[in-house]
Amino acid sequence: MTDLQADAVVIGAGVVGLAIARALARADHDVVILEKNDHFGMETSARNSEVIHAGLYYPKDSLKARLCTRGKSLLYDFCESHGVPHKRIGKLIVGHGGQTAQIEAIAQAAADNDVEVTRLSRAQIAALEPEVNADIGLLSPTTGIIDSHQYMLALLGDLHLVRNTHLVSARRAGDRWELTLLGGGEKLILHCAMVVNAAGLWAQGVANRIVGLTEIPPLFLAKGNYAALSGRSPFHHLVYPLPEPGGLGVHVTLDMAGSARFGPDVEWLDQASPAAIDYTAAPGVAQKFAPLIARWWPRVRPEMLTPDYAGVRPKLVGRGAPNADFRIDGPPVHGMAGLVNLFGIESPGLTASLAIAEHVEGLLQ
Repeated sequence: MTDLQADAVVIGAGVVGLAIARALARADHDVVILEKNDHFGMETSARNSEVIHAGLYYPKDSLKARLCTRGKSLLYDFCESHGVPHKRIGKLIVGHGGQTAQIEAIAQAAADNDVEVTRLSRAQIAALEPEVNADIGLLSPTTGIIDSHQYMLALLGDLHLVRNTHLVSARRAGDRWELTLLGGGEKLILHCAMVVNAAGLWAQGVANRIVGLTEIPPLFLAKGNYAALSGRSPFHHLVYPLPEPGGLGVHVTLDMAGSARFGPDVEWLDQASPAAIDYTAAPGVAQKFAPLIARWWPRVRPEMLTPDYAGVRPKLVGRGAPNADFRIDGPPVHGMAGLVNLFGIESPGLTASLAIAEHVEGLLQ
């Protein structure tokens, strides 16, 4: 049995785990990142819209609001300094005459969070996006897109990533943590001062292996399917309808090459185990999406859409409940020194990643 030492261990090599590990390494800690998969960022971090969110939707002073707006600024700066492909292309949120109250509620939330938005008339929407049919809308000029894989590569740098390794158990041993790991068929013991559970979909499962930890919320899973647009995209901005329960509505996003895709929807999964997830995009996604998209893009037809990929959101509340905030539990919550658990890190987790890393580092201090 191999016995190893480190200052800090981050469990999970998604975008948030990598950002936290980088922050701790920059604070002169010896950091090890544990990842159960073959490579970093293979789950939620690789299966999303790759949007840099402005911070429009979240309640004032919530973690999502504060970390999204702070993270957006940090992320744009990071992309510039590290050569990560990104574009600040802006986003339209569009609606029709009977949806004025919902549009105004988003505008108020943006104002509460000090996020810039501009109200748009039908004529102004048409000037920005000629093929979009909407009566009213908002323009978010600071929303953008990012190449998430290149971002994760830049975060990883020369950090110490241990792949194909699972946590068996974690317990306090004196003033340090003792982690029992299984990797490559070999059992490992790793001692460290700090443990960060950033396992995303698996965070609750990891938390259940921490001896003495009782503050573990339930896990709910919501799958989101995406469909690719065949042919050239007519859009120059991201275009979003009004949010729906559990998500932001089936919207159009663009990749760095300008290709368009639509999604995600919200498909609540009955199973609570991430191990049972099927990441295949639903075969009927084109027929499902076309009438939803047609509400604001009348030219769409099902044959223009092709099932693309799917992702799964780790949620803290189930179907019908109001969206929950991020949950980032440090010692004041669970009473265990040197431990931070991150639960329910869904959108805007990518945008907020660098700010989440700051927050976690502060909790560990």
